[in-house]
Amino acid sequence: MEKKSNTFLETEPLGTLMRKYAVPCIISLLVAALYNIVDQIFIANADYLGSYGNAANTVVFPLTVVALSLAVMIGDGCCAFVSISLGANKKQDAHKSIGSAVVLCVIISVILTAVYLIFQEQILTMFGGRVNEDTFYHAKEYFFWITIGVPFYMFGQAMNPIIRSDGSPKFAMFATLGGALTNIILDPIFIFIFKWGMMGAAVATILGQILTAILSIWYLLHMKAVKLEKSSFGIHGKLAKKYLPLGICSFLSQISLVAAMAAIQNMTLKYGALDPIFGQTEYAQIPMAVLGIVMKFFQIVISIAVGMSAGCIPIVGYNVGAGRKDRASQLFTRLLIAEFLVGLAALFIVELFPRQLIGIFGASNESTYYTDFAIKCFRIYLCLMPLATVNKATFIYLQSLGKAFLSTMLSLVREVVFGVGFALILPVFFGLNGVLYSMPVSDILTFVISAIVIAYTYKTLKN
Repeated sequence: MEKKSNTFLETEPLGTLMRKYAVPCIISLLVAALYNIVDQIFIANADYLGSYGNAANTVVFPLTVVALSLAVMIGDGCCAFVSISLGANKKQDAHKSIGSAVVLCVIISVILTAVYLIFQEQILTMFGGRVNEDTFYHAKEYFFWITIGVPFYMFGQAMNPIIRSDGSPKFAMFATLGGALTNIILDPIFIFIFKWGMMGAAVATILGQILTAILSIWYLLHMKAVKLEKSSFGIHGKLAKKYLPLGICSFLSQISLVAAMAAIQNMTLKYGALDPIFGQTEYAQIPMAVLGIVMKFFQIVISIAVGMSAGCIPIVGYNVGAGRKDRASQLFTRLLIAEFLVGLAALFIVELFPRQLIGIFGASNESTYYTDFAIKCFRIYLCLMPLATVNKATFIYLQSLGKAFLSTMLSLVREVVFGVGFALILPVFFGLNGVLYSMPVSDILTFVISAIVIAYTYKTLKN
């Protein structure tokens, strides 16, 4: 019988494995999040762009998340399937699923790019881009160039978890980190020296994404536990039907975030226009710009939460495949505690230092309305982050157990039923403040459901 690969996942201490896999995954996701956040920081501090460019960045951001959602569905699903396959010593399934993931990612990314280019103005309008003329102009410019980089972005993000499943979390981290550093170096050059504006921010991002894609291709040609062959590359429908459902939770957690952002941005546009201050043309873009910044900070926190959980997918999947449910249960406990502490630390930061946070995004160049609204946003919108991080950990852990349907349903309830629903309903009663209340209300109701699921998961692992 062929020798089993990655047996260390079954024998090494769980704490060691968590650090080995979760830390690089966290860094990879943080770096991926920093692409857009770094753009926004430099845009906000460029006096010829300011809050108009900031608002434009906010409008385009959900559309990059659409690309990310498709990429992580392929990548995370394949990662979980490969880990379970290696745990069960099914190497044939492992290498063919990776080849299938590569082909699917290329096809889907090209289709998405075409859709974005054809329906550019309609899409930007859908996400609140027409708040005023300056914002719409900057949004169109930024969106066009970001769209050109979509195939490289999706490929790099999809291959990242697959590289981790092969036992190389550090390489996955460095591939993403290299691209992000390229973006950070080029952003100030293109924006402040060349004065390329929104185009400069986008081109810097694209060049970083290309580097990550190139490094990912190199790794695929030098894999360790799995060796790719010519026969690996194809759709392989039977395998795709097995690994894509395992990535549905990751897809829905991202795509439903887009639905929530669309609802939030449109409600911000609608009820901001009724506000005595933000209803004025010169201040109309402020709520959109500020909410984008607050959501970016939340994305940093949630990237840490998702990174810890997603980093554990290969460990959990392998041990479940090997019949070691006791280790899977112990890992769940460690994960939930760590996630809660991350959310708690983030809560202290937003409640104690909101003025300093908004200062990073060019508050000194804006009116006092900008800063005051931002402080209120940070303190209300993000007041239940410890529950949000635990919720996210629960959803992804279920995914690693192969419980794709349950994980998917929970994600849908949180992001669509609660996230979109309350974003549409609460502003009717509370105006612009209702948009801010939608996040904590959604998190606390989701946690009630998560607590039941957590108890069920422990019982399942014990049995």
